Amino acid sequence: MALSPRRPAPALTAAGSGQAASSGRTRLLLLLLLGHQCLAMDVWQVPLLFSRLPMFPFFDLAHYVASVVALKEQRGAVEVSVRSPFACWFSAMLYCFGGSLLSSLMLAEPPIAFLAKGANILLASSVWYLVFYCPQDIFCRCFSFLPLRLLVAGMKEVTRTWKIAAGVAHADSHFKDAWLVMVAVGWARGAGGGLISNFEQLVRGVWKPETNELLKMSYPVKITLIGAVLFTLQHSQYLPIARHNLVFLYTIFLVIFKVKMMLTRCATSPLAPLEAALGHVLFGLRKAPSKVKGESATSSNRSSICDRPSEQHHDGVKKRQAKKTE
Repeated sequence: MALSPRRPAPALTAAGSGQAASSGRTRLLLLLLLGHQCLAMDVWQVPLLFSRLPMFPFFDLAHYVASVVALKEQRGAVEVSVRSPFACWFSAMLYCFGGSLLSSLMLAEPPIAFLAKGANILLASSVWYLVFYCPQDIFCRCFSFLPLRLLVAGMKEVTRTWKIAAGVAHADSHFKDAWLVMVAVGWARGAGGGLISNFEQLVRGVWKPETNELLKMSYPVKITLIGAVLFTLQHSQYLPIARHNLVFLYTIFLVIFKVKMMLTRCATSPLAPLEAALGHVLFGLRKAPSKVKGESATSSNRSSICDRPSEQHHDGVKKRQAKKTE
């Protein structure tokens, strides 16, 4: 007779199933832990990967577009483009490459070295031509789309960070551990277009010494100076933070506040309260007796509002003179 196979004991079967379940849970926990570690590693690598982004061509293109459009919005720039295209082109190049020109002058390098970058000059010149001479102003009309303007403005701020960091490192290669030189060159590289604005205006036949950035700094020039100080401290190892982390955090700060200012249409600097407090404590500066609230919104209408009483006064004088002659 054939012997029937032995069946396992029920207790042993239950024990085996329990061990299988526990091993499955252990494997699941291990997979979750490994996935969490990989995700954490990927998150910490974001600043490093971000600091390795190439600026050419997309970020440089955004910088050229924002700079040339800002030039076109200046009073009299369109008339100059009709009267003298070369002067208009040179002004556009100063807007786009002002930081390189000024930093080269400060380090006794050829100021026309930026002209050796043929691809960048060609790209910036193409943008200049499209902004000023595109038929039916199609290029600027497309650029007036708000999401596109926000994207271009954010990408331009990214290039500002790269220029500051590159300027500080370049100055340190010429003058080792010279803090003031590093700050000055980083500031000039990142905000050169604003710092040489008076020279650029002279190219267009305009002389406005009261618009000197050293007399009344704009927000981009101020925030670039702060960035130059931060990157100088980091480069000198006095700021305990890695370079790629500082690049990432500083760029995020620039982009967030730039987008916020564009969305709210607020021309007031986010640093204004801090500037007022420091000016009062260190230099005894007092706040000017002017209306701060709604100042930026009504600045464009002030000239017409303030001119109304004078116009009425002139009309009254003319009427009295007419009566006297009669």
